[in-house]
Parts: sequence; structure tokens; C-alpha cells
Amino acid sequence: MGVYEDLGLTPIINASGSVTRLGGAPMSREVLDAMTDAASGSVPIEVLQAKASTEIASFTGTEAGLVSAGAASALTLGAAAIMTGWDRGRMESLPHADGFPNEFVVAREQRSGYDHAVRAAGARLVEVGFNEIVPGAGVRRTEPWEYEAAFGPDTVGVLYVFTPDSEPPLVEVVARAHKHNIPVLVDAAGELPPRSNLVAIPAMGADLVAFSGGKSIRGPQSTGILAGRRDLVGPAFAQLVDMDDHPSLWNPPKELVDIAKFEGGPPRQGVGRAHKVSKEEIVGLLTALKLFAAGAYDEEVAGYRRRLERIAAALSGAPVTCMIHDRDDGESFPLLDITVDEDAAGRSAFDICAALRAGSPPVYPGHGKLAQGTLVVNPLHLDDASADALARRVREELGTI
Repeated sequence: MGVYEDLGLTPIINASGSVTRLGGAPMSREVLDAMTDAASGSVPIEVLQAKASTEIASFTGTEAGLVSAGAASALTLGAAAIMTGWDRGRMESLPHADGFPNEFVVAREQRSGYDHAVRAAGARLVEVGFNEIVPGAGVRRTEPWEYEAAFGPDTVGVLYVFTPDSEPPLVEVVARAHKHNIPVLVDAAGELPPRSNLVAIPAMGADLVAFSGGKSIRGPQSTGILAGRRDLVGPAFAQLVDMDDHPSLWNPPKELVDIAKFEGGPPRQGVGRAHKVSKEEIVGLLTALKLFAAGAYDEEVAGYRRRLERIAAALSGAPVTCMIHDRDDGESFPLLDITVDEDAAGRSAFDICAALRAGSPPVYPGHGKLAQGTLVVNPLHLDDASADALARRVREELGTI
């Protein structure tokens, strides 16, 4: 019996990977031990965040960094910092920002539910561009000039969602924005690996970059990283940390805050106060970041492929087609597509996915390709036993066992 069984819950077979709704990535023993050690003592959180800032800066090639409560939290804090700078009055007013510039320009094709994190800080998003290729209406996507054409007196920043296929290129958007002294906030939550992106994305000129800490870095699931300019990370920090201290005693870490910016005393609790992170989470994230940056997880890639091959072999003869997709960077793990012959199976991939979730043990494959009749297996949480159990459950639902 484990802790979940003690709570009356049934553990699942997670074949979806590091997704938030299933608890993120597995943490290494080193990370867990570091978190346990951190729990046994106390340090001022602002001092710990200052140390984290130095560590994150060294891994990202930026001026400063902050451990946030996930990548979405980093976006909220980053947007807040861009809107307020060091202005305590603006900090106090958020998320109400009608009295000062609060517009972030974003490509229409980069909008998603995740940008609610930016809007939660009080920002207003101004959309530009089209992706004419998607609706078959042409060949053009968002272009750099469209950002610049949208800049106005209420523009305070640009929101850019980074993927390998994002258009226009980040460097071109940065050039247009910086010509008008407008900072660029980059959502790169899922863009690790490759670990080179830790440095490469900020190096493209981004002023602030948000990374997830609970996916490929394998830190605590509820952590993230905000990295970039010190004069923006500092205000983000000031709106995150606990300000319940006497103004005469407040002595913020100089790595993050120039106290002269707050002549007369510190700001009050900021919009980021609900985004607090614990000492255990900060230490866990820093430990995981060191492991990730050192390539400590690379040796597991070959084992992941063997497990996917094991699943594919066990499904031989079933009304499915299995295809393993590899990436040749030596860091990213492979994925297995199980495409169902829905006519032969007499069931849709949606039906099979739902049945896998409801069965015993419950199996949660990736569902991003269900509309194409495909179940996706991410091996991050699998061992040999769970891989065998997954294959058996798929065969059961296909009626081939």
C-alpha cells in the first residue's frame, strides 16, 4: 500500500508524460533528498530567491532569475513587472491597470488559453496578424511589421509564444519592439529540451523568458523559471515575496532590488503574492536545474525506446499500427503512436482512450491525436512492468486478449 491507496485512490499508468493534470515529471532521488533537507531548516525566502537568481542567471546567460509557481506564474509576474517597473502605486493597483500603459501585442496565431496568465496581471492583449495557411486562405503568417504597426501609447510589452515553428522569428520581433523601447516577454514553457534553449532563447534578445520547472527539468511540478533583465526580474520579485515586515527593517537582497528604488519603504503585498513558492520548491528546482543542465537525464533515452519497442511488440497482431518517433538531439525521448484500425476494432480511438482511463489499472495515454485515431505513449513515467501492463490493457480494449 502506498500513500495514494491510503487515501482511497488508485494510482494510474501515466503514458502522457509530464503533463500538469497528471502531476508533472518524476523527480530524481537527488531532488527529493534536497527538498527533504530544505524542509528541516529555515532561511529567509528573499535571501534564498536571491541565491536562486544568481544560479538561474548562470544557467540562462541572463542578468537575473526567479523561481515562480510554474511557467504560467512566471508569465503573470513578468507581465506585472513590465507594467509597473519599480512604481509602488502601479504595483498596488494591479490587476487594475487602466491608468497606465497595459497593452501587450501578440500574434493572433499565438493566442491560447495559457495567455490568461498574462491577462491575470491586468494586461490587455492586442492581436496582430493572421495564419492564412491554416484556413487555406493564403500563404502568409504574422509578419514583423504588423507588431510595429500596432504599437501605440498604451503599448507596454510584446508577448511572444516560442516554438520551433513560431513565426515571425523571435529575433525579428525583438528588433521591432526594442526600436520603440518595448520589452518582449517570451512563453517558452515547454521548449526544453534541448537544454541549449536555456541560453539560446534569452540570447535572441528576449527581455524576460518563462520556462516550466516541472517538465523536462524535472523539478517540483508547481515550479517555473522567470529569467531575464534584472530591472524587470526585480519588480517581479517585489510583487511575489512576502512584504509583511517593518519598513525600517526591510533589507531586500541587492542581487534583485536596488532599495533606492523604494525610497520611503517597500511596496505592499503584490499581485504575485498568491504565486508564492516554498523553500523546498526553490531548492528542488535548483537541484533539478543543475542535473538537467549537466545532461544527467540523457542516459535514460535509450531505455525509453526499449520500453516503447516492448509495447509495440506486444501489440503485434492487434488491429493497430505502431510507429516510434525519435528525435536525434540525444536529449528528447521518443514517442509511440498507436493508430487504431477503427473499422477492424469496431471502436474509435476516443472510445478506447476512455475505456483505458476507466479500467484496471487506469491507463492515461496522450490524447493529442485522438481525432486522427491515434493514442500516443510518452515513456517518461514507464518502467518495464507498467509498459507491459499498458500493452495488456490496450489489447483488452481491442478484444485481442
